[in-house]
Amino acid sequence: MSTDSKVPQVTLNNGVPMPQLGFGVWQVPDDEAEKAVATALEAGYRSIDTAAIYENERGTGRAVARSGIAREDLFVTTKLWNSEQGYDTTLRAFDASLDKLGLDHVDLYLIHWPVPAKDAYVDTYRAFEKILADGRARAIGVSNFLPEHLERLIGETSVVPAVNQIELHPQLSQQASREAHARHGVVTEAWSPLGQGKGLLEVPAIVAIAQKHGRTPAQVVLRWHLQLGNVVIPKSVTPSRIAENIDVFGFELDDEDLAGIAALDENRRLGPDPAEFSVGA
Repeated sequence: MSTDSKVPQVTLNNGVPMPQLGFGVWQVPDDEAEKAVATALEAGYRSIDTAAIYENERGTGRAVARSGIAREDLFVTTKLWNSEQGYDTTLRAFDASLDKLGLDHVDLYLIHWPVPAKDAYVDTYRAFEKILADGRARAIGVSNFLPEHLERLIGETSVVPAVNQIELHPQLSQQASREAHARHGVVTEAWSPLGQGKGLLEVPAIVAIAQKHGRTPAQVVLRWHLQLGNVVIPKSVTPSRIAENIDVFGFELDDEDLAGIAALDENRRLGPDPAEFSVGA
């Protein structure tokens, strides 16, 4: 992967490099995804995160194809939806995702949710291991897995997940999950890194730190993620915000800033509880 982007990279547990800051397309309609992803690529993003359930893999793939950027310089992630869990259904669903993306491989393939009530994530992950062995994904991992789901998966399969993508922001800092990931060499990736709506970005402590550094609250929160070591995938369809969200490498939060943000943790989930979520299963 070339280093023409200003974004630093983390090295996954199988040696594959992954940009630490990427672009998410959750809730972006397919007909808008192409433009949004194109704008992100022009701004310097090289990692794009989509999912089958987002129904925008085609638009994402069109932007990648038309970008003129060499495939090896891009990092594309997609995810398997709950209804497709199971060995054979996973393989078919992966074929469908590749077809929509117009790619011969993805860089990272994730199980979107554990859906413990379905009890199919271990068989599903064995199909992921085949996809990895066949060279059709450069890395495999999970999303929204709690530490107990991760421990079981690692105990019953042969490839430690490279990534666990979880809801993570200053009001849900996920200390226990991050510690579990660190023990196993799993990279923590944050979805909803800025919370949702304006709530988090209007918290006085965040606003004060932003003023101190001459930055926006969103830039401060993204910088916090990066300094924790998280991979982060902010989402926006607004060109100015897309550019703002990648402009987070020219300043550093100090210990006082980090302590002030750490104090905001209140274990507040915005999304579903992974122990119970089974929509689509």
